[in-house]
Amino acid sequence: MKSLKYAIKKMMPFALSYVFVGLASGILLINAGYSPTWAFLSALLIYAGSMQIVMVAFMTSGTPLYMIAIMALFINARHIFYGISFIDEFRSIGRQSKSRWKYPYMALTMTDETYAVLCSLKCPADLDKREVAFNILFLSHILWVISCLLGAFIGNALYIDMAGIEFSATAFFTAVVVYQLRECKSYIPAIAGFTSSVLFFFLIGPDNFILPALSVSMIILIVFKDYIHKKTLGGNNE
Repeated sequence: MKSLKYAIKKMMPFALSYVFVGLASGILLINAGYSPTWAFLSALLIYAGSMQIVMVAFMTSGTPLYMIAIMALFINARHIFYGISFIDEFRSIGRQSKSRWKYPYMALTMTDETYAVLCSLKCPADLDKREVAFNILFLSHILWVISCLLGAFIGNALYIDMAGIEFSATAFFTAVVVYQLRECKSYIPAIAGFTSSVLFFFLIGPDNFILPALSVSMIILIVFKDYIHKKTLGGNNE
């Protein structure tokens, strides 16, 4: 019980963002003509945060599924590296626990917020850090599922014009960008993303610019990764 309470305490800084974005995701799905079942399944299986909001707009506009899948991969590819960085710790949890599913589950449910919490997680001596880490990931996932499902039921119950609620995704991304700009010691990621987006927007139009822009941004980040890493560590050591 202590481990659970401590995990909830660590979740509090980002819990509200999960709730509000999850509600928006559920409401958007309902307004787009999908049932609450889809809100539940997307939250449970996709678990991609604001990507679920963007996904609704793509589905209603007739975007091919392969394009949506590729974009989801590009946008959420960072989660792969989140899981890899904790792979040894998660594997040890799976070995020591009778529930072998915990190892892949924890690797697959890492998000921006939970990754940040786990990177700086420090527990009291009487608590098992690995158990706290699992509780944080599990409770965050459950909170997201409940928020999306609740949003779907609210969307069914409220007979009011919800036009514009998709702007919550834009607001969420804007808040993330501003936070990253304040925390990151290098502006290369921001410049690469902004420049490539503007360039391809005018070159190939608003319907097809995202994938090329993401590809170029990723290449630039790979080329300059050592410099960015050194700059970030240097800034943190000061």
